[in-house]
Amino acid sequence: MLKVIKYLLFKAPYWGVGGLFLLFSSFDIYVSPSGKDKNDGSASAPKATLSAALRQARELRRLNTTGIENGIQIILKAGTYAQYEPLFVRPEDSGTAQSPTIICGAEGEKVVVSGGMQIKKWKKSGKLLVADVPNFNGRPLDFRQLWVNGKKAVRARDVSDFEKMNRIIRNDKVNQILWVPAKSVKAIQKAPYAEMVLHQMWAVSFLRIKSIRIQGDSAAVRFHDPESKLQFERPWPQPMVEAGVNSPFYLTNALELLDQPGEWFHDIKTHKLYYYPLSGEKVTEVIAPAIETLVQVEGTPDRPVGHVIFKNITFSHSTWMRPSEKGHVPLQAGMYLTEGYKLSPKIDRVDNHKLDNQGWLGCGAAAVTVSGANNIDFRNCRFEQLGFSGLDYVSGTTGGKVENCTFTDIAGNGLVAGGFSPASLETHLPYNPQDLRELCIGLEIRNNLFTDVTNEDWGCVAIAAGYVSGLKIINNEISDVSYSGISLGWGWNRNLVCMKNNLVQRNNIYHYAKHVYDVAGIYTLGAQPGTLISENWVHDICKPSYVHDPKHWFYLYTDEGSSYIRVQNNRTDSVKFLQNANGFGNIWENNGPMVNDSIMKNAGRQAP
Repeated sequence: MLKVIKYLLFKAPYWGVGGLFLLFSSFDIYVSPSGKDKNDGSASAPKATLSAALRQARELRRLNTTGIENGIQIILKAGTYAQYEPLFVRPEDSGTAQSPTIICGAEGEKVVVSGGMQIKKWKKSGKLLVADVPNFNGRPLDFRQLWVNGKKAVRARDVSDFEKMNRIIRNDKVNQILWVPAKSVKAIQKAPYAEMVLHQMWAVSFLRIKSIRIQGDSAAVRFHDPESKLQFERPWPQPMVEAGVNSPFYLTNALELLDQPGEWFHDIKTHKLYYYPLSGEKVTEVIAPAIETLVQVEGTPDRPVGHVIFKNITFSHSTWMRPSEKGHVPLQAGMYLTEGYKLSPKIDRVDNHKLDNQGWLGCGAAAVTVSGANNIDFRNCRFEQLGFSGLDYVSGTTGGKVENCTFTDIAGNGLVAGGFSPASLETHLPYNPQDLRELCIGLEIRNNLFTDVTNEDWGCVAIAAGYVSGLKIINNEISDVSYSGISLGWGWNRNLVCMKNNLVQRNNIYHYAKHVYDVAGIYTLGAQPGTLISENWVHDICKPSYVHDPKHWFYLYTDEGSSYIRVQNNRTDSVKFLQNANGFGNIWENNGPMVNDSIMKNAGRQAP
């Protein structure tokens, strides 16, 4: 018997938290796409929706029903579970270490929680297919992504090859005009909702075009507010107009640009969706995202959600509509400006260089959000086909593990941890809240795959960690990202704040910087006492031709205010690092191609 117990505790999969509790049976509630919410949730009479099953679990806990002592499992049978709003997980849904609430896909079955809607009844119109977009939940639907036969289609744009993007001619800040070649915009002069995606240093802006005026071989392009005001007033990052390094751009969201197989356009006036099929393609499934968040785990500092585990679930088909409604002008890592402008004279700061700008930020939507919560885990889940971020531990979280998950085909950041300055706090000011329960503390991100994330907002990263403490990022594989692999810290100042004791170890990062530079495989900001970056393998950076400075890329990069960080035993292709405006106490030891080959073997995902 002792041998059996040892096996179950230490070798059997998924026994984890709570020690012996899973040796004994949990209370199981079943859910199936063919079920009914009035059913009792048994295997033979499953519920139909996650929300109904979660309510049943909540009642079991409220009544302290016999049989829940070892946990409650909500088991989803194979199929797609369409959401018309987020699944709200509240403090009343909490489990305990001995009796967690587990929301899981049935072992070996594919379970998808989706915010999408299928578009059907396609008709042929010349080279194109056309369909009516139905209302979603009683309202007209708009969206920024589309998946055809399981693959992301291209929102109609003027170039299929980004190496062939046009370049701006002049940046007129006073009149808020971008001057571009006339030939680049002639086709969309009458397009009502065309957008420009503008490349600038370490970010891109999504700008809704208000008007185009042709003047000879040039054109004056104006944009709607608030993005026009933000774009032309902010000092960083700026579009480049110097010595032949003018910022490139591409145009999108116009029927006139629908000229390549694999592209689509949605006419929001007529509710018609147009798709240009690939050669020989038979369209069997088209999914448009309809909501921004699929799951929302939310408590308060005084009453957090606790001990909930998500396992074996795919989260798919979310969108993020702010760029269509207000544009998107980010400062860094996809965090968008709500206001930003240059300062004159500059602000003197103790132990920091003078500050030349101010900015206030917001954070884009995530498919799954966690806030005011303790010990919320995600195991063997997939985050894919998503409209901005995949998973966001927003604020007020303690503990939690993200293990053996896959993040792929995501428009923005893969995983976000911690706040990036509260919305009302100027982003360069030190953030050190009196109530440390506001922070993201002790999160562990281990053994995950991040690939093909940041595929729309090129200034995003695979793992974006802001004001965090005790964060562990270990043995992840990161590839095919547009900017940096891991961004750790925030604030652009040397002040001792709430960040400390973070660990970035044994990660394999490659094929990063696909579109923007001022970049690194691992990048840091701010003072972080006790933080260690070690035994990572960073290699094979991408080299697009259109970046603002082709030499301004690095494997490891401690940026403004980075302090009290130890960087050691990291394997890189060469000694190409940057320490920019750093603070005090950083230690760099044994980093580069000379590091032992064992680092490469041990970096990245390991067998579960």
